[in-house]
Amino acid sequence: MNDAKKLTPQLFDREQEFAIDEHARPHWMQAGAITFITMRLADSIPREVILRWDRERLEFLRNNGVRSAEWRQGREELSDVARKRFDKHFRRLREDELDTCLGDCVLRDPRAAKVVHEALLCFDDDRYLMGDFVIMPNHIHLLAAFRDDTAMRKQCWSWMRFTARKINGLNGSSGSLWQEEPFDHLVRSNEQLNYLRRYIAENPVKAGLAPGDFVYRQSGRIF
Repeated sequence: MNDAKKLTPQLFDREQEFAIDEHARPHWMQAGAITFITMRLADSIPREVILRWDRERLEFLRNNGVRSAEWRQGREELSDVARKRFDKHFRRLREDELDTCLGDCVLRDPRAAKVVHEALLCFDDDRYLMGDFVIMPNHIHLLAAFRDDTAMRKQCWSWMRFTARKINGLNGSSGSLWQEEPFDHLVRSNEQLNYLRRYIAENPVKAGLAPGDFVYRQSGRIF
């Protein structure tokens, strides 16, 4: 039996078992939980912008009474309310920056977008359950549920490795295509799920894209 056939997509439940994988950023994982994932191209956000955000994160921490030389560590010392403000603010900065479509935007090429589209659906109903997604010129947003608490990370790496090889082959290029560390968030409420579905659907309009510059796929599932 396919693993995904045994999956019942659900909202994140703190009362059930979950795991936190500490890497460049914390990744919360729970079997069957619907997860919002953003994967961006390596050149989608300039280094000077990332360095500026790092300085702003440290300033945010100082303004909230946290003295830390490293913002990831300092973030954990914030109160729950301040941490939510911190995450919301810098998540919005990242999304707004991505929507300016900086970098080479190789996913604007229909051939490259097709590679990603097919890869995202290749193991749907097998390794995972895929929900809505949008392929933007320099990033992807998607909703999916995975069979266990490590499958999400493994699948993201698989998507990035496979699509990078195929797209580099199309363009006669080499090297890193994707930013190594995707962003992921476990969906915690129906209100948040509905918001994220709208966000995915409306992202091309927000970024001012023309038809043909993006690929939007609406799932028949509830997510």
